[in-house]
Amino acid sequence: MKAFLVQTFADYRTTIIFLHIISAVLWVGGMITMRYAAHASCSMIEDPKLRMQRAAHALGRLFNIAWPAATVLIITAILMAVGLGFREAAVDVNGNIIDDYAMSLYQTVHIKEAIWIVMVINLGAMMYRRSQAAKALAADNLARAKEMLTPIAQYMVPVNIALGVIAIFMGVVLRNAY
Repeated sequence: MKAFLVQTFADYRTTIIFLHIISAVLWVGGMITMRYAAHASCSMIEDPKLRMQRAAHALGRLFNIAWPAATVLIITAILMAVGLGFREAAVDVNGNIIDDYAMSLYQTVHIKEAIWIVMVINLGAMMYRRSQAAKALAADNLARAKEMLTPIAQYMVPVNIALGVIAIFMGVVLRNAY
């Protein structure tokens, strides 16, 4: 399997890196747009039910973009981590550290992957909450819809934005390491 990943990365390096970057741009950029443009726009709607319907609809559209982007991001991250040989540069076959700098880069790769995984889990939770809000709106339960939507805007999207920006920065650090 490792040989396949290394060869795939070698054969499609530019495409894999492009897909990785564009996925991060779509996901993180979409969240920034949602939080600071769409959310502000929706908050200007006076009718609470219509405001929540528009917010739930916009979130659904964002998640239709973010979920595939997150999937591509994780797949390309694995291809790059293996294909670029971070482990081989850091440790020998017995797991002994052979280069401290390479080891710090290898650890950065794992931290970056962990951040994206936390973001995926948070995305899944947001998708669930949005789905529950849509059901509550369909049943005219505005209190439940608000209960489901409010944490998305107040906490969950901002956390993913912050984590995404950190992960992107770490990607730049890794890219400039060579």
